[in-house]
Formats: sequence, C-alpha cells, structure tokens
Amino acid sequence: MAIVEALEPGADGRRRLGLRSPLGETPIGEITVATPEDVADAIRRARIAQKAWGARTVEERAAIVNRAIDSFLAHQEDIIATLRAETGKTRPECVFMEILPSCDFVNYWSHRAPKDLAEHKRKMHGYLRPLKRLQIAYRPLGVVGVITPWNGPLSLATNPTAQALLAGNAVLLKPSEVTPESSAWAVRCFHEAGVPADVVQVLYGDGETGAALVRGGVDKISFTGSVRTGTKIGVACAEQLIPCTLELGGKDAMIVCADANVERAARGAVFNSMLNTGQVCMGVERVYVVEEIADEFERMVREQVAALRYGAEGEVDVGAVFWDKQLDIIRHHVEDARKRGARIDVGGEVDRLQGLFFKPTLITNVTHEMDIMREETFGPVVAIMRVGSEAEAIRLANDSEYGLSASVWTRDVEKGIRIAKQIEAGSVCINDATLAYGVPEAPFGGLKKSGLGSVNGLGALRAYSHELPIVIDRWGLDKEDHWYPFTEKTQRNLEYTLKYVFGTKLRRFFS
Repeated sequence: MAIVEALEPGADGRRRLGLRSPLGETPIGEITVATPEDVADAIRRARIAQKAWGARTVEERAAIVNRAIDSFLAHQEDIIATLRAETGKTRPECVFMEILPSCDFVNYWSHRAPKDLAEHKRKMHGYLRPLKRLQIAYRPLGVVGVITPWNGPLSLATNPTAQALLAGNAVLLKPSEVTPESSAWAVRCFHEAGVPADVVQVLYGDGETGAALVRGGVDKISFTGSVRTGTKIGVACAEQLIPCTLELGGKDAMIVCADANVERAARGAVFNSMLNTGQVCMGVERVYVVEEIADEFERMVREQVAALRYGAEGEVDVGAVFWDKQLDIIRHHVEDARKRGARIDVGGEVDRLQGLFFKPTLITNVTHEMDIMREETFGPVVAIMRVGSEAEAIRLANDSEYGLSASVWTRDVEKGIRIAKQIEAGSVCINDATLAYGVPEAPFGGLKKSGLGSVNGLGALRAYSHELPIVIDRWGLDKEDHWYPFTEKTQRNLEYTLKYVFGTKLRRFFS
C-alpha cells in the first residue's frame, strides 16, 4: 500500500494527501479528502439517481453490470500499473487476486441476479394454506456505503459494489486512502458499462470521510478492514438501526495432520502465508503440525522459503509490503518471537533498498505466548508450532480472538471434515487455504472479532434488498371467523382448530 503523507491544503482549503509507492518510495499522486459536506451532497445525488436505477428490471441491471467485464479486460494494463504503483504487488498477483476475481464476481452475480431477485410465490404451511397465499418481492435498500481496504483494493471493491448495484441500489465507494485509484478502477469500469454516474460514486478520503459516510444517512454499510474501525462502524450502524456487514481481521490456523501429503502441505503453507506479501485477511498466519511429521514438514518449508525471490522488478515471487506502518508491525512480531526463544530459520529482516520489503521469513519453535501466534501479523512470515496430536492442534487453533477461516491438511477427507466442524472459524478449507472468499457460492464471514454477518453465498444479493412478503387473501369474504364481534361460536371454532390441528396426528400434516 502506498505511503500517505499530509500535504498543504489546496486553494479551497481542503485537505490533501500525497502518496508514495512502496516500490522505491517515489511519489505517485495525491488525493483531495472529501469533506462531510461533499459526502452529504454525494448521498443526496445518489438517492435521486437510485430511483430510476432501482426501477429498471433486474435483467436490465444485470446486462449493464456484466459489461464491466469488458472494461476490466480493456484496461488490464492500466489497472496493473495502478495496482503495482500503489501496492507493490507482483504482476501475477495483480491478475489472479484482483482482475480475475473481479471479472468472476461480476459475471457470477450478474447471471445469478435475475433468479435470486425474481418475485416468486412461496407455499404457506398448514391451516393457512387454503386461506391465504404468499408472494415475495425484493426492493432495493436505497443507498449503500461500501468501505474497502488496501490489501485487495480492486476485487474487494468490485464484489460488494456489483452485488449492491444488481439489487437496485446506488453505491458510494470509499476506498482506503492509500490505494484510492486501484479501487476507483471498479467505479470507472461500471461507468463505462453504463451504470449512471450518480448511481455509483467514489469518495476519496481518510477516516473523516468514512465516518461522514457511515453517519450520513445511508441504508447499509459494507465494511472490510480492521477490528478497531469495524467496531466503531458497528456501533454507529446500530445507533441508526441500519444493517451492516463487517469483514474484519484474521489469524488463520493451518492444521497439518500426521497423514497429510507433506509436500502439498508444505507448499501450501508457504504459498498461503506469503501470498500478497502475507497481507491477506484469510492467509495462513499460524501452522500447527503434528510432531510425527514435523521434521520433514519444516525441512520442506525451510527449503521453499529460502528459495523465494522478492523484489521490485523481474520474475519475483513476493512483492513489497504495501504500507510502511505494516512493516513496523511485522518487524515487531518477529523480534518478539526471537526474544521469547523462537528460531528465525530464514529471513526475519527488513530490506528497504528497493522499497518496503521484508524478507520472506520462517519462524519455528514458537509458543502461544508470542505475538506472532496471537496478533495479526499481515506479512510474509510462516510461523510453525509442533503439537502432540490433532486434538491439541484444534484446541490451539480455537485459542484466538479471531475466527475468520482455517485449513486442515489430511489425506482422509472425512476426518478433515470432522476436524473442520470443530474449528471456531467462519469457513474452513481442506487441503487448500486462502480460498473461501473467492468462492461466491459460499457465505463468507467471521466469528469472534473477525466480523459480523457474511458476504457471498445464496443470500448475498438479497442482503442488499428488503425482502417484502405480500400476504394475499384467497376468497374475499365479508368477514373472517376470528374477526369482531367475539362470540361463543368464535371461541368454539378457535378451540376446535387448536384441538384437531395441533392436538392430533394431523399436526404433522399441517407443519
């Protein structure tokens, strides 16, 4: 993520922020911070524009949104250049972590929307069935605020924005102030596809802008970011009685069973802890390996970490640390582990010759008292702890304030499923990791401090809608039996219904 610095205010008195790239720390641009007044005006315009957008059929909205894929492809090189400048990601990561999933999310949701948001009849149960019928309609919420992080600035902006637009809402996207243009590409591509300008807008700024959006009178907030900020947003939304989804931090555990494919597990541990320079909310942050195979597993991991190439240019595996403040956190966690008796087998050092780099690092002989096993490191570090049994691994995996996702590595898939069901996490992968968010069919959300609510899954589009039940009388009689006036006959009929519907075997039929 880019390095952010306060600049002198502009001629209009607005705050400005300058950005420097984590690759070489060279200047790459600046943004003007949107004021609370700017946010209020954007919400006003969005609310006006949403009326026409929401009045379109789902099929019309889906056809427009789907065309954004063509824009992503047409601007691929420009998007990669922006991502590289602001984050220092490797070129392959720009494609398979940002552009590819953005295209996939847009394609998936735009084809799901006509089915998921179609009005439909729903059967009613029991004794009501012959008397009434039920119809379900989906109405847009209105204006949705989407606040996105710096580690996946394009894909994590595209996914919720596409969902909200397809449901008929207007969207105000507030990207991280350190990757503003990477996220703004999502808005540009939706505009090129035909989404009206005021229906999807970008608000540049920092925490002041985000707070104004959350408190500005929108109808829902979708937030991905830190626990600290997410907690504040959750409180603000509760006070306004508006819904929110909060996808927060993670300290994901990887359990390597005695019967695991050791080579696959070792490669998976390295890739899923180093991917995106380790700055993935559901990346592997803690590895628990059963003692029986620990020597072989650690040897393989050591060889692979030592072979990783990092740098700013050429064929490299690991890119820059996106943000200078994150570099300090990574360094602190590694030094804390070293002081408490861990072994730094590979790496463990900052390298700023080419920018913000931390050498790919392997730490062994760790304990649960170390920050590296308790707090979110978000860096290119593999931390391995040996355990005596799978039961101990499960206990330690659950000994965390976080519960975003986890992984289990075993040749026995059924055993892996049994272990997965015992892990306190929002999602679990077997013989893979860092994958659940990229599966749009799967609901994704965290337990404990890792979040509130979920994104994706079968209810994702409906979560950006008001599900409106319409209950319709079938017969149009002048009076229902239980309406006024209450008489002895009213009471007899109610007691008859209670006795014969629920007091006999008929209740199963009426369930």
